[in-house]
Amino acid sequence: MDVKASDVKALREKTGAGMLDCKNALVETKGDFAAAEKKLKELGLAAAAKRIGKAANEGRIFSKITDSCASLVELSCETDFVARNQEFIDLGNRIVSKVAGSCMTEATGEVLSLVDDLKSKIKENMGLKRLVSLPVGENEIAMDYIHGEGSIGVIIKARVNNSDMLKNEKLREFIFDCALHIAAFSPLYLNDEDVDESYLKEQEEIFTKQAASLGKPANIVAGIVKGKVKKHLSEVVMLEQGFVKEEKKSVSQKLSEVCKSVGGSIKLVDYLYFKVGQDN
Repeated sequence: MDVKASDVKALREKTGAGMLDCKNALVETKGDFAAAEKKLKELGLAAAAKRIGKAANEGRIFSKITDSCASLVELSCETDFVARNQEFIDLGNRIVSKVAGSCMTEATGEVLSLVDDLKSKIKENMGLKRLVSLPVGENEIAMDYIHGEGSIGVIIKARVNNSDMLKNEKLREFIFDCALHIAAFSPLYLNDEDVDESYLKEQEEIFTKQAASLGKPANIVAGIVKGKVKKHLSEVVMLEQGFVKEEKKSVSQKLSEVCKSVGGSIKLVDYLYFKVGQDN
């Protein structure tokens, strides 16, 4: 018999069992929701539902880059033991490959069902916490970096003015080093233009109050605020930060050096940064 997709979804949410298992249970019980739930419990497929309230604060970050897409996925779980489980790792790699293959921006039912199936098998709460994909176009290059056992994941994308540059080893090394830099310093913004106006205004207000307490003339206060804002941006904006491998040079200065070295234009255009357990 045919079963409603809404019933399958509701049964899955209540029991934590896989979508296919829920559908089969509903078919076998002729659509009787309570009987289907009981059947799943009898089969041991609903065991993970008992743990649904326990926080899944552990996990692992996975990355995948194709010719046209770069993706990051965070797969969450309750314990670091499961995060190191080979089946968990294999699942994450399988999911991120599907995500990058279609350049997904939202999880599909197929992907979610893969998570549910392993959750039922391992009997620990887990989930696909987030995924993000960046399209990679012509004259663009993306590099990824996964830190340690997947605690941090980074993707950085750059654009060049000549596709021949994409094979240049100096360029590729620099872009990879930029991924390392992001993992090390977790900048809030890529460049000054990306800084949110409300964020900048808030910082200026904070620094103005700090400077005003010094009892200096207004023009001196304005200069102090300007200096504090500049220093703050050098801490949170990637291009203004000291480069990870040459901290006396900013990322933008190092970028200019590499451009001269490879004989072309390079622009850092976007990046992704995931840390296990962070909301965003």
